[in-house]
Amino acid sequence: MKLNELAPPEGARHKKKIVGRGRSSGHGKTSTRGHNGQGQRSGESTRFGFEGGQTPLFRRLPKIHNFYQVPRREWVPINLGALNHLPANTEITPESLVEHKILRRVTQSLRILGQGELKVALKVKAHHFSQGAIDKITQAGGSYEVIQPKPRKRGRKPHGFIEQQPPQPKEKRARKDS
Repeated sequence: MKLNELAPPEGARHKKKIVGRGRSSGHGKTSTRGHNGQGQRSGESTRFGFEGGQTPLFRRLPKIHNFYQVPRREWVPINLGALNHLPANTEITPESLVEHKILRRVTQSLRILGQGELKVALKVKAHHFSQGAIDKITQAGGSYEVIQPKPRKRGRKPHGFIEQQPPQPKEKRARKDS
């Protein structure tokens, strides 16, 4: 192949449309705009969502009040290097991490990452583990367990909603025969 043989593939390049240069060009007289109407006028444009006079989609659908985005799960990452000062064979859970002041509060989204060296055998329970963290935990002689998060309840709680405990079943008393 030589430089003079280089060419773009067929159909990759298009000529610019030239309008208003006489009838013989094929784009003369009305310059591809058609005859009278809004599209023929200069500065013609329709607003976003315009469907030619038909009731547009955003007006055909009902208003959705109190719509909110589904909250994404915010992961709380902990590196293995932060767990070295814990005693050997300790069971590590989100609750125990709060007790050891590694986490501020108990979370439903604890992710263990493999940065740092783990020198202590630990039993780690979390919601997610990276592959590097799994390798280092097992190398140190520890074990890991994936905790399933509590299922989220559907729907949004109204403003000022107070969580109520379900009613407890009443104990049945034995009747005295008289």
